[in-house]
Amino acid sequence: MESGLRHRLAEKMAGEITLSDSPGKTLKKWRLSFDISQGQLSEYLGVSPSVISDYESGRRKSPGTAIIGRIVDSILAIDEGKGGRYIHKYASLLFAEIGDGVIYDLHDYKNPIDLSTFANVIGAEVISGQVNLSIYGYTVIDSLKAIMNLTASEFNRIYGWSTERALIFTGVSNGKSPMVAIRVTPFKPRCVVLHGIDSEKVHPIVPKMAEKDNITLMCTTHEIEDIVERLREEKW
Repeated sequence: MESGLRHRLAEKMAGEITLSDSPGKTLKKWRLSFDISQGQLSEYLGVSPSVISDYESGRRKSPGTAIIGRIVDSILAIDEGKGGRYIHKYASLLFAEIGDGVIYDLHDYKNPIDLSTFANVIGAEVISGQVNLSIYGYTVIDSLKAIMNLTASEFNRIYGWSTERALIFTGVSNGKSPMVAIRVTPFKPRCVVLHGIDSEKVHPIVPKMAEKDNITLMCTTHEIEDIVERLREEKW
């Protein structure tokens, strides 16, 4: 891993945690994004697991910049010890350039948003999967352009800074193509929203593919401009 990219990624993470209205929740988001348990992180830092738990829950005063820097560096070091899978993924996003017109909108939240709340805001019908889970952002994608123009590695960049997000695919006919594209890539979103069709037009195999990858599947027929406006107006 190039030290320059690692340093920039560390700055991004630490800055987001420090400036967040809920530093503990943002810290937890990054820890989970790297698939690291509280026990692993606390062991590496040489502190009790309750310290990490207290920071994340807000029971303990928000850590200062020095401690946040140590925590971020520990998260990255732990991932490096596992081969650096998530470091490579997130660092590549720093300089990622995605084909023109593929992404209509992309936004990350500082705090987790319940999928049930998200579905209500965009007027979505839940087809399969759980809605008692949370996301940290969304990406609105032109389905045809993404499938036709992006390689597998480029497709991973649509996740923004976390895979715990909703991917909203526009211009779908039955939802099969975007789900097939997701199936052959290593990272899976928490939720997929098929835009422009109702549940009756969704191909029967699509919910099965979503269930296999533990993805909550939704659909909505609201205008995409209206959906983006609603999401941007929410004070999350």
